[in-house]
Order: sequence, then C-alpha cells, then structure tokens
Amino acid sequence: MFSVVVSCMLAKTVTVILAFRVTKANSFKKFFDSRVANFIVFFCPMNQVFLCAVWLISFTPFPELNMNLKSDKILIECNEGSPLFFYAMLSYLGVLATVSFAVATMARKLPDSFNEGKFITFSMCVFLSVWLCFIPAYLSAEGKNIVIVEIFTILASSVGLLFCLFFPKCFIIVLRPETNTKHYIMRKRIGHVR
Repeated sequence: MFSVVVSCMLAKTVTVILAFRVTKANSFKKFFDSRVANFIVFFCPMNQVFLCAVWLISFTPFPELNMNLKSDKILIECNEGSPLFFYAMLSYLGVLATVSFAVATMARKLPDSFNEGKFITFSMCVFLSVWLCFIPAYLSAEGKNIVIVEIFTILASSVGLLFCLFFPKCFIIVLRPETNTKHYIMRKRIGHVR
C-alpha cells in the first residue's frame, strides 16, 4: 500500500517538473502527458507486487511456536519464511521513497500555486526517517514487541504522510480562505512569470 502512495506522489511531482521543463512546443512532448504519471503509478507498485508474489510462492510465511522467550508461556509468532525477501521489500520501498524525495527536492523551487514539492519533500523525509528508525527497532525487538514496532511504524508513517500533505491545504481552506481563490493564484502566477 505504501508503494502506491509513494508512487502517486512521485508521479505528481514528475508531472509538475515535466510541465515546467517543456519550453518548446515539441520538446519532451512525448513525455508530457498523463501516460508518464499512469506508467509510474502502475509500474512502481507492480514491482513490489511481483516481489511479494515470488516471496509468498517460494518462501511462504508460517506461524511458529516460540518457547525460548518465556519459560511459562508459548508465543505464536509469524516467521517471515525468508528474511531476504522481507528486507528486499523494505529496500524497494526505501529506494522508491528516496527517488520520490530526490525528485520532490528538485521541484521545490517551482511556483507554489502549481507545486507541492516542499510538502512532498518534507513528507518523504518523515516517511524515510520513520522507516530508518524501524530497522534497528525491529532487529532488537523480540516476541510481541515486534508487532508493536511494526504497528507503530505503519501508523507513524501513515500519519506523517497525511499530516505533511494535507495539513497545509486544510490550513489554507480553514484559516486563510482569501488565498484559496482563482484571482489570488493568477496574481501569484503572474508575479512568478515576471
């Protein structure tokens, strides 16, 4: 699911960058349409779906009884089957988020009325930070604490993405509605062109 969200942000940022890079009528014309965004949104998550399918077919995760953690209790834990595929999934998501972060960083200096580059940059920074903290926490956790670390990471990265992307929009809609008009945006755009 995160690969879909990160891919959508990447596609949006690439579309904005391509729109501002097109200076001549025919330059980049074959790239400048919705096909680029559709390709990114479809292709990037499909890589992870393929990786996940190979993982589930070749090394299916299974429940495992853990009697080593506590002598008086038996914990049922999920064995990933292959840690290699688990970390490959995390690595792919990390690479996708890093590419999205890099592209959004390039788009930060474009006009604000067309661009969310700084919000996407900050949200990717939060996303990457949460998942980078996940790795040592996951490796050092045992038993039911592993599930707690996973849940916290998923919730923190989801809330971080939502907050960083939608809070600025909600702030403008609720507290500064005068800046949410066509006249204001057009005046701002004309100021940028000069």
